[in-house]
Amino acid sequence: MISHPSTSGRQRTVEFQTLPSRTGQVRRIVSALLRYWELDALIEPAAVGVAELMANVHRHVGPDGPCAVEIVLRPDRVTISVRDHDPNLPPVQPSGLLVTGGRGLALVASVSDSWGMRAQHDGAGKVVWFTLPIPVPDSSTETPDGAPEEVPSREPLPRPEPLPRSHAPAPAAPAPVAAPAPVPQP
Repeated sequence: MISHPSTSGRQRTVEFQTLPSRTGQVRRIVSALLRYWELDALIEPAAVGVAELMANVHRHVGPDGPCAVEIVLRPDRVTISVRDHDPNLPPVQPSGLLVTGGRGLALVASVSDSWGMRAQHDGAGKVVWFTLPIPVPDSSTETPDGAPEEVPSREPLPRPEPLPRSHAPAPAAPAPVAAPAPVPQP
């Protein structure tokens, strides 16, 4: 197995022979990379999707051909692709309750945001890929002790409710002030 990291740290390509035992290894590599990128919420759908694509390669291409899995982190999504040496694009099978096989691409479609396939430009194989959206961070952050802390909102605060009236008698009105007496004129 050969791994090719990118210089940006946002892309990883792993090349290997398409042996059945490689599927588990590739799942662990993808999971570890997503965990490193702090995208734990994407681990399960990524592992399911890449395992299905690996199973298709093993089933349709054969157990001893070269294969590569590439995972690319973009600002809004992660793209995972599997490249093999067979130029034949996989047919999309109709799904149904009585269908016993051919549901791999439907499963990939169900766990991903988008997916597709393309023949290599040189005719030396194909690439099947799927994308997963980067989760939008929630409105809270964590304090140093790990407890959630609310991020201040820019929405106006609600008006406070009036205080309840007391049963005490109302204070008496202040006594009127007497006007000064007129000064007699000489």
